[in-house]
Amino acid sequence: MIYNVMSGDQQIAIIIKNSYSKEGMQFFTPDEYSQQLAYMSHKKGKKIDAHVHNKVSRDVQLTQEVLVIRKGKLRVDFYTQGKVYLESRILETGDVILLASGGHGFEVLEDLEMIEIKQGPYAGDNDKTRFEHVEETQIRVHN
Repeated sequence: MIYNVMSGDQQIAIIIKNSYSKEGMQFFTPDEYSQQLAYMSHKKGKKIDAHVHNKVSRDVQLTQEVLVIRKGKLRVDFYTQGKVYLESRILETGDVILLASGGHGFEVLEDLEMIEIKQGPYAGDNDKTRFEHVEETQIRVHN
């Protein structure tokens, strides 16, 4: 299962649930995203060409992050770039999310282990603007 969290025509996040399965390779992101997200499933014996990555100058204006939930349960609250709450989703063991734009906050619902992948170098306090979470009574969890 794939979920796209949207604000109008702006993609806020892509969620790949742990139940997703499809033969071959599937890219979920457009070429212009600074973080690319793909799923691959190949049969034994498949060969992927050996390769190196070339130095290419890129101008990254916005940090995009990928979270891999290794264990536990996490609620993700999604916001527009203007800090307006949109909706929430629950991530569980094996789920993957690309946070593509807008804002986000989290609440750990079960003991959690996750891996975060994002562009560097980290810019410290210049990298993000913090703001208050939505009130608990306003949380709308979508499945």
